[in-house]
Amino acid sequence: MAPLWSPTRQRVEATNLDRFRRTVSAETGLPLESYEDLHAWSVTQPAAFWRAAWEHLGIIGRAGPITLAPGEELRDTRFFPDAELNFAENLLAGAPDDPVIFFAGESGARRTLTRADLANQVAGLAAAMRAEGVGPGDRVAAWMPNIPETYAIMLAAASIGAVFSSTSPDFGANGVVDRFGQIEPCLLFATDGYRYGGAVHDCTHRLAEIRSRLPTLERVVVISFEPPDDPLPLDAIPDAIGLDDWLAPVGRPELVFPPLPFDHPLYILYSSGTTGAPKCIVHRAGGILVKHAVEHRLHCDVHPGDRVFYFTTAGWMMWNWLASALGAGAAIVVYDGSPFHPDGDALFDLVDELDITLMGVSAKFIDALRKEHREPAATHRLDSLRTICSTGSTLVPEGFDYVYEHIKADVHLASISGGTDLCGCLVAGDPTGPVHRGEIQAPGLGQAMAVVDGDGRPVSAGQAGELVCTRPFPSMPLRFWGDPSGDRYHDAYFARFPGMWHQGDFAERTDHGGFVIHGRSDATLNPGGVRIGTAEIYRQVEALPEIAESLVVAQDWDDDTRVVLFVVLAEGASFDDALQSRIRRQVRDNASPRHVPDRILSVPEIPRTRSGKIVELAVRDVIHGRPIDNAEALANPEALDAFRHRPELES
Repeated sequence: MAPLWSPTRQRVEATNLDRFRRTVSAETGLPLESYEDLHAWSVTQPAAFWRAAWEHLGIIGRAGPITLAPGEELRDTRFFPDAELNFAENLLAGAPDDPVIFFAGESGARRTLTRADLANQVAGLAAAMRAEGVGPGDRVAAWMPNIPETYAIMLAAASIGAVFSSTSPDFGANGVVDRFGQIEPCLLFATDGYRYGGAVHDCTHRLAEIRSRLPTLERVVVISFEPPDDPLPLDAIPDAIGLDDWLAPVGRPELVFPPLPFDHPLYILYSSGTTGAPKCIVHRAGGILVKHAVEHRLHCDVHPGDRVFYFTTAGWMMWNWLASALGAGAAIVVYDGSPFHPDGDALFDLVDELDITLMGVSAKFIDALRKEHREPAATHRLDSLRTICSTGSTLVPEGFDYVYEHIKADVHLASISGGTDLCGCLVAGDPTGPVHRGEIQAPGLGQAMAVVDGDGRPVSAGQAGELVCTRPFPSMPLRFWGDPSGDRYHDAYFARFPGMWHQGDFAERTDHGGFVIHGRSDATLNPGGVRIGTAEIYRQVEALPEIAESLVVAQDWDDDTRVVLFVVLAEGASFDDALQSRIRRQVRDNASPRHVPDRILSVPEIPRTRSGKIVELAVRDVIHGRPIDNAEALANPEALDAFRHRPELES
């Protein structure tokens, strides 16, 4: 089948990727004539590739003499072990008067920050952090909307060597404490409200509870977004202070960038919490910086002066990814609110208003537009738009068709896939190559990707298997917080296939050299492209006295998945509409709206293994009509009968 899009020769030659390929070919004397050649070199000569990335992609710092120091195991490999850099310095470098953040709020609010504006904010925040006693390695947490201040807080923390961690204000108190409670932050930045779907949501009462449950906090700095009608006074929150009052004593300090090691901890991100409390994934500053430089400049062809937008919240790794676009000399477009308020044109209006060059959205967003029969190509100019990125879930072939038929015919559609685990991509776009329907174009540069069977043996193109990476890369996590032995980290990525990074995606390699991701190979839920851990739902549902226990799975539905919750009632409880409403409210208020199940059904018993573990995967197979291969491992296989042929799951 012919590709949906191919770049012109002129466009190829103008890309950062092609320029990088030509430069490396000339420097090495190797005939690197295609992306495939460049990728092969990047994984067979990783030290040479990552050194070239440092030197040619504008990394500021001292690289040191050694690029790669192999360890006994893949995860022990160190990149640039002698290097020193400052992450914030790299993202803030450039002309002071250039615009670097364009903020757009759902309400119509607009702000533009120059690099000097942002640097001044960062300098004040960093000085105030130091005055509070915050230093290298201390955790700074943010429960914040996607607004410019959140980026300034992150950069300030990074500039002094503190470790930054964030989540979005739609998370309930339990969801926030499940995350921040593990990392014991000393400083919390929080909002008093946020706007979504045309409504302003008050956060102050939840903030009071969160503060009471995070005993290590020494200060809570409250940033007013859109104050609610009846805000809770700050004196009701111990150690709380408004942002302006907190910054007042430091005046206008100078911004400094102390050099830090390549492996200095930068971010703590969180797993979805499938099997318990979310894992706290510690990412290294240098690894994130150089990995994102490759992704932005080469895979996404971001140039200085470009305007990069990704629809995200501060609770998703794409927030961190978007921030790094500053390091490519681009401005970032920051949107806070619903992408469908007042209608599905909101984000395309932004493209035209702000001349966005890269637009990033979820596959679910594209699918929703398709189902609404929207035609942005007919209602918007979109002449600045060169690249559309899609991630979060698999973009179905019809989604590819829709983009080229109804959004823009001449655009690089980069379907990408990676994860919070590496805060980046394993498979990615290639702006110099064709886009084929339903396929991710290529393995990422420096990523030795393979698809293997259950025994770790490579499978042929067109066969599905487990997606793995067979060589180390710089943005492998430094560690998990609270995992001193490293056993949890090892078990998460390296236990199943020794010597390989196991991503947990079910995938296949295509005849074109690209990839198709069929979904997660574990029990993680993924409705609308948002990864959701089952344990986070269980903690909320089973807090209700009417529920004895529960099980949640994802059901394939309408080119997506939906969350289906099965509950076992406590003695004397009735399964009625009122109970279902309480369940949904409990999940929405204490986890997030995205965790709310689409279907809730009652069953008499939950199937378990002989060791007492509930079997989500077996239930998922049953509701899809697939055979159960491991029924003999169940202590009560007859319990599966209650999940079969449920009419409630057919509509």
